[in-house]
Amino acid sequence: MKKQVNLLLLATVLFTAACNSNKTNEVSGMKFTITEKSFGVLGSDAITQYTITNPSGMQVSILNYGGTVTNILTPDKNNQMGDVVLGFDSLSGYLQKGNPYFGCLVGRYGNRIGKGQFTIDGKQYQLTLNDHGNTLHGGLRGLDKVVWKAAKEMGDSSIRLTYTSPDGDQGFPGNLSVQVTYTLTSANELQIHYKATTDKTTPVNLTNHCYFNLSGGNDSTILAQEVMIAADKFTEVDSLLIPTGKLPDVKGTPMDFTSAKAIGKDIAAVKGGYDHNWVLNRKGNDLEKIASAYDKTSGRLMEVFTTEPGLQFYTGNFLDGTLHGKNGKTYVQHAAFCMETQHFPDGPNQPSFPNTLLKPGETYESKTVYRFSVK
Repeated sequence: MKKQVNLLLLATVLFTAACNSNKTNEVSGMKFTITEKSFGVLGSDAITQYTITNPSGMQVSILNYGGTVTNILTPDKNNQMGDVVLGFDSLSGYLQKGNPYFGCLVGRYGNRIGKGQFTIDGKQYQLTLNDHGNTLHGGLRGLDKVVWKAAKEMGDSSIRLTYTSPDGDQGFPGNLSVQVTYTLTSANELQIHYKATTDKTTPVNLTNHCYFNLSGGNDSTILAQEVMIAADKFTEVDSLLIPTGKLPDVKGTPMDFTSAKAIGKDIAAVKGGYDHNWVLNRKGNDLEKIASAYDKTSGRLMEVFTTEPGLQFYTGNFLDGTLHGKNGKTYVQHAAFCMETQHFPDGPNQPSFPNTLLKPGETYESKTVYRFSVK
């Protein structure tokens, strides 16, 4: 009897292993696939592009370099597929000095930390400076510029990325172990699940930096696309985009996106364009819809859900036509917008802002969903 049980267990294990090694997975009659493609070599590391395809044909492509989302193909109202994110055709594009964080994971601290300094338990830390005397997106070599370990998750619809940032990396304290899982669902959702642990108290603020243009490349700018942000306040910033600590009301100002409006409607009244953190109207700590974007011509609608308290809405102000992206396309000013879900910029230096300090024994966890449809 014991021998029969062991044989049964062995058969079950072999069957499960065979299923998991297959690139295609059947879930209630629906088919997901993950394909892998060489995207170049960086030092001794092979760079791989993973493409997840869902049953309706939507695709998301991700690199193990920087956790970079290189492509999001989703249908328009005529069921024509289009790529709705900016990026490059080759690894050299992402490695170039002028790459403005296209599609990547950013951290350890997304957004800016004033003067690259903060104090924890009476000890001051100095980070590497890379933005007019401040620290932006984790410093000179943040999580966007490292090679992550990638693995397929069960179900062939997720890619799990892991990386450990060592103690002192870019000036941050603690060994920070980070896990980010990208999942494409049958409902045309790109889900991003972040987790992190540390062995020393350290600030953490992880996000993704996709540049969206919902026209699928048909319009050179996003000024006609309509945006809604569920926020009554935003974080005021100085000339270097460091928060002053004030949280002005958006009502009656160009910062008001509580009702959907074209991005270009009031952008001229905002010096430099939109590059601010909105203080989201939240009901709790669970996943909530906090923003949307809509392109009338293509009919594409993107809805954003998050567990985070803030959203950095950026309108590609620093794009200047010098970058040549996918298919040789030139990216001009306002060629795309970013919706970076996050804690607030300069959080470690602003006691009134939501806490960004992660302590040993705690787990940082955050989730954001970009849902695509047409109307």
